[in-house]
Formats: sequence, structure tokens, C-alpha cells
Amino acid sequence: MASILSDSEIRKLIESPKPLVSGYIDLERQLQPAGFELTLAEVFSFKGFGSLGFEDKDRKLPAFKPIRLSAEKFTRLPSGAYMVRYNEEVRLPSDLSALIFPRSSLMRSGAILYTAVWDRGRGQGLLNVYNPHGIRLKLNARIGQLVFLRLSRPSRRLYRGIYQREGLA
Repeated sequence: MASILSDSEIRKLIESPKPLVSGYIDLERQLQPAGFELTLAEVFSFKGFGSLGFEDKDRKLPAFKPIRLSAEKFTRLPSGAYMVRYNEEVRLPSDLSALIFPRSSLMRSGAILYTAVWDRGRGQGLLNVYNPHGIRLKLNARIGQLVFLRLSRPSRRLYRGIYQREGLA
């Protein structure tokens, strides 16, 4: 039977020899009752279109432009769509999967995260700022929460797609 991991289960896996999560800023602050908060490492604006087909060869990422962030000063993002990358790197064993949800304070500020099922590595998300006045963010802001799900039985294979390292070209 599938289940959501508790904070004690997540902590145990983080403190294991092969940590479930690395690259975090503050374990005590980021560890939540049923998940782990993800922090903002990078923000990118879109500078072109993407292409998708059934075959991997038809997949093309759009061009991106980095937006400089500071830990001391806020960076204002106008209303629009942005690609974000998290600080944390996640190594899922074959019996776990993970989903990302936006923090409620992000939604209350007029922004939302759209994400895919977590595969492995340093993940990315689509930050959509709906607030017509924009949003102000700092480097390392806690913007999402990763929820870990124990699978009913271990997967026979791990993710082998082209985005294993979740990098932006």
C-alpha cells in the first residue's frame, strides 16, 4: 500500500549514508510533518519557444535568461512565467516517488508552482506569477514542499530519461 512519508521517516533517510536530500540550507526548518521544503536557487525568464513530440529527438527546450537573485535584497518578478531551479538534490530509492506542491505563502502572494513528478537530481518548476503587481523573492526563499510517497512495491527501474540531471541548456 502506498503512503506518505512522515518527518521522522524523511529525517532518517536524509541522515543515511546515501542521503535522500542534500544541498538543503537548514534541516530543522525545511523538514515538515509530511514533506521537505524546497528553496530557490535560480530563476530564469523564457527567451524562446520549446518543442515537444513523442520521440526524444523532437524535444527542444526554449532559450532561458538567468535572473540575478540576492540573499540580502529582494528581486521583483513582474507578472509572468519563469523557470526555477531548487537548491536541493534528491536521490529517490526505487520504493519512493515524490510530488512538489507550492507553499501556501507563495499562493497567498499571487504565484504558483507547476511541477512534474520528481525523478531525480536537482529539480525545476514553472513559477507563474499571477499577481498583477508581481512578487518579490530572495535567493534561498522556501517556495515549495516535496512530499515523498512510498510505492506499493519497488519500481523495477529508475528514471532513465534525457533530463536526469535537470539542467538548463
